[in-house]
Amino acid sequence: MSWNVNGLRAFYKKGAFNTIFEQDPDIFCLQETKAHPDQLPEELLTPAGYYAYFDHSKMRKGYSGVAIFSKEKPEKVEYSIGSPELDKEGRMIIAYFKDFVLLNGYFPNGGVDPERLKYKLEFYDQFLKFIEKLRKQGKKVIFTGDVNTAHNEIDIARPKENSNHTGFLRIERDWLDKVVAKGYIDTFRHLHPKDVKYSWWDVKTFARDRGVGWRLDYFFISPDLLPRLKSAKILDNMMGSDHCPVWLELKD
Repeated sequence: MSWNVNGLRAFYKKGAFNTIFEQDPDIFCLQETKAHPDQLPEELLTPAGYYAYFDHSKMRKGYSGVAIFSKEKPEKVEYSIGSPELDKEGRMIIAYFKDFVLLNGYFPNGGVDPERLKYKLEFYDQFLKFIEKLRKQGKKVIFTGDVNTAHNEIDIARPKENSNHTGFLRIERDWLDKVVAKGYIDTFRHLHPKDVKYSWWDVKTFARDRGVGWRLDYFFISPDLLPRLKSAKILDNMMGSDHCPVWLELKD
């Protein structure tokens, strides 16, 4: 299970953290935690039945950040995609399990200014190099998180109006095309080719109430995991953030 919680401390205070346990995921990944571990209560640092791992921004507090909680202890955990400059914002955790490598990412938003879009595209390119390197080492790859781009028109409520906005720029979508061309499978779209579902809604405009959203959150798998793909869902009835969780289930 993967969820951009838009601030883990606020998410926890709302009681939304407990809704995750009701789903009983073997692994759950959080993005945009906006917290250093020393700012978190003990229940979040060591939740019963889970090993917990955190990455946070090295630049400033209250920004970015990701976490992985797993019932099974990973063989090892890393926090770098191989670029010290791109690793500073605490956007990635890589957990190595016996059967696969899981990467949980909070990919940059390309808004504000051209420099930020450049940073986002550099992060994209470095990430793809990194996971391709893992595959060359014989690893099976799962990556999840808030990718911050809606891939195709079916993935956004108003594609024409947003074609010049970050998150749906052609250059951002081209990267997702490249990911698919390398063989990675968007698990939700693979199993639900025509379903219109979103995972993020603008809070200021009450977009969720109006059904005006974007699909920004994904589970991708490398092709060698396709035979194990059992289900992929968007849990858009779960509240607690401006995003909703996404779900992946693999056969044993």
